Amino acid sequence: MSAAKPFVLAVPSKGRLQENAFAFFARAGLKLVQGGGSRDYRGRLAGVDGLEVAFLPVSEIVSHVADGSAHLGVAGEDVLRESIPDADASVAFLSRLGFGNADVVVAVPRAWIDVRTVADLEDVAASFHARRGRRMRVATKYVNLTRRFFAERGVTDYRIVESLGATEGAPAAGGAELIVDITTTGATLQANALKVLDDGVMLRSEANLVASLAADWSDEHRAIARALLGRIAAEERARTTRELRAAFPDGAPAIEAGALDAFGAALVGREDGRLVLHGPKARVPDIADWLIGQGAAEVAVLPLDYVFAARNPLYEALAGRLG
Repeated sequence: MSAAKPFVLAVPSKGRLQENAFAFFARAGLKLVQGGGSRDYRGRLAGVDGLEVAFLPVSEIVSHVADGSAHLGVAGEDVLRESIPDADASVAFLSRLGFGNADVVVAVPRAWIDVRTVADLEDVAASFHARRGRRMRVATKYVNLTRRFFAERGVTDYRIVESLGATEGAPAAGGAELIVDITTTGATLQANALKVLDDGVMLRSEANLVASLAADWSDEHRAIARALLGRIAAEERARTTRELRAAFPDGAPAIEAGALDAFGAALVGREDGRLVLHGPKARVPDIADWLIGQGAAEVAVLPLDYVFAARNPLYEALAGRLG
């Protein structure tokens, strides 16, 4: 099947985000192929017709999914929500990808011992304005996120200083009184004598797979998305699911309807006197204990590569937004 205009998947063009994106799609059995090498910004997904991969800087990925020139994109939630005024109205957040994790935080000097929460900032801001005759300055690259976050919490007496360099150094250099920045471990903030407010985490960000609601979603494009998202959903389901095979000395017993519901598990078959179940990875010990309590002599636990199902939750989420 080939669409008149290709289905466009936008992924990061370099660095750790690109490496992780390659690994993410590979886990779903989808191989990203970059055209003529690392400097070629067009590619494909092996075995998927009608799809073009665009290798782009993350800022351009966000622009492409916002204006509809890319159908799907991989980008950090922080960049998406900062760059797109109402991100939830423009893109569908389909899947958190488990990499690119970082928090967008409000951090103040450690010397501000009486400032622990965002609510304390309004008092500090009023006092600062009265004493200095100017507003408290907030250094950040996240202008829109900061304005929305502070507005929701009633902090108004401040002004933003846009940061183009090392934001965490602004208070020590005299360029700002506090900052809004992204952090992974907090080590850089500590090294600059800053602390995160107790309720100062604006956003726990990570890379997301998102879909553009402004793109051309022809029947052919929807079919490509359904197949692609079906494979991704099957890998996600397998990653969080385990197969349990319980052997019973006198043959597999009958299982009462609903008996496994408490574990989120399901009976999928019977083989040679064994019960075969699928259950959440996190509940495997509980399920195994229950099976032994039912008379099982042993319970073997197996990982799964893919679990395909009639329901495709990722595509359903997309189709629901597209209408």
